[in-house]
Amino acid sequence: MKISIITVCYNSADTITDTITSVASQQYNDKEHIIVDGGSRDSTMTIVKSADSITRYISEPDKGIYDGMNKGLKLATGDVIGLLNADDFYADDTVLTQVAEAFKNPNIQACFANLVYVDQHDTSRVVRYWKSRPYQQGLFKSGWMPAHPTFFVRRAVYEKLGDFNLDFPRQADFELTMRFLEIHQIKSLYIPRIWVKMRIGGTSNNSIKGIIKGNLEAYRACKLHRLPVGPFFIARKILSRIPQFFSKPELK
Repeated sequence: MKISIITVCYNSADTITDTITSVASQQYNDKEHIIVDGGSRDSTMTIVKSADSITRYISEPDKGIYDGMNKGLKLATGDVIGLLNADDFYADDTVLTQVAEAFKNPNIQACFANLVYVDQHDTSRVVRYWKSRPYQQGLFKSGWMPAHPTFFVRRAVYEKLGDFNLDFPRQADFELTMRFLEIHQIKSLYIPRIWVKMRIGGTSNNSIKGIIKGNLEAYRACKLHRLPVGPFFIARKILSRIPQFFSKPELK
């Protein structure tokens, strides 16, 4: 079983080495790492080109991170696809082995796990713990979603159900995971392990304005798929994240 990892980046020279190294060091060997760069002006591509572990890369302007992910999906040749951002890295070298084990069950179409947000400069310091749960119908209307960098999906699912909807520049991952899990009810498996460490500060949570815009998009995505969400959806979604700042992860 071949696993494709797609990393989208732009001016990521400060962090992308950690991302590349974490994929290269995985014990699981049947893998490919695809880099989709948005036309970086720093030394990102110099780092990428010098990494022997990179299977394929492209560097050209795009329409944002999810446009880059869609480009990566078209390049991927693996049976299973995961996406790892240029600020993120795997928690240990067994993650892809665990993913492959999950997909030994032919009925499983997606799997996901837990994630920790870490300090940008001191990645040993956990700031927030995103503990997920087995998926149940109805969770998305409460603002729930799986931690997207831990979300691995069979390539056949993307081919059948489509890629990221660029009408949601901040919450296309919310819309896609909702489309797959809630609307089309693909069979998923939750693994209660920490798979990814994410540096704090991303597109959807790097400012109050960004948080508001992102949650408005999530509300719009629910409406697109006719989920019965009311005026308190955004407040519930924001409040549901608060416990993540106080939960202590089991680092295993």
